[in-house]
Amino acid sequence: MPETSVAHFYDDLADDYHLIYSDWDAGIRRQGDALDALIGQERAAVLDCSCGIGTQAIGLALHGHRVTGTDISPRAAARAAREAARRSLSLRTAAADMRRLPFADGQFDTVVCADNSLPHLLTAQDVNAALAEMRRVLRPGGRLLISTRPYDDLLRDRPASTPPQVSRAADGGERTVSFQLWHWHDDGEHYDLEHFQLLPAGGEWRVQVRRTTYWALGHDRLAGLAAEAGFVDPQWRMPQETSFFQPLLVARAGE
Repeated sequence: MPETSVAHFYDDLADDYHLIYSDWDAGIRRQGDALDALIGQERAAVLDCSCGIGTQAIGLALHGHRVTGTDISPRAAARAAREAARRSLSLRTAAADMRRLPFADGQFDTVVCADNSLPHLLTAQDVNAALAEMRRVLRPGGRLLISTRPYDDLLRDRPASTPPQVSRAADGGERTVSFQLWHWHDDGEHYDLEHFQLLPAGGEWRVQVRRTTYWALGHDRLAGLAAEAGFVDPQWRMPQETSFFQPLLVARAGE
């Protein structure tokens, strides 16, 4: 899938992305708490290279980390900056492809790539390019945190859809419903996703549909690719251990 398609998917979703959560602010705090515990140092220089509208980046900024956010979607990155400013937090953002990060070597203590962002890259060559860039901008010994869907389970079951998620307005008023349909490719690893949002519209429902494609990267495959890119001790940490909502690959940049 061309990178412009991924950028368009998230540009189009940027205004409504928070509606995926039943309570976005609670999600920000919860995810920030979990990632902060894995970073294990105060005021770390953190790059969130798939920051979206700021869920993880804002959560880490709330813990005092010096966070920079980039995303392939200019609209999502711009919203992340606005949301941080609204919370009186400092968050520098820019539109950038994780395969071509606009930073000097060794600039960050931690790189975060969360919420199943890396699997938008559909070939080993592209994943290698992104991991090599994450390794380049990390100081030696710096921490890598990547989260994906639980693809070992999903590759076994190959589900056709996700359960609906309901978000209610802060005043307890109107609800929004989100769910996904998955269409698996013949290779059994890639899948097209249709993201549905049902939005209230004057007593009726307005349906918004957005489409993108993912590569269901199994845990061993992604850990191996990370090792090839110069990361050491790649380990998967599960949600029951970390309290993060997805499995996390944790690794260190080689010396």
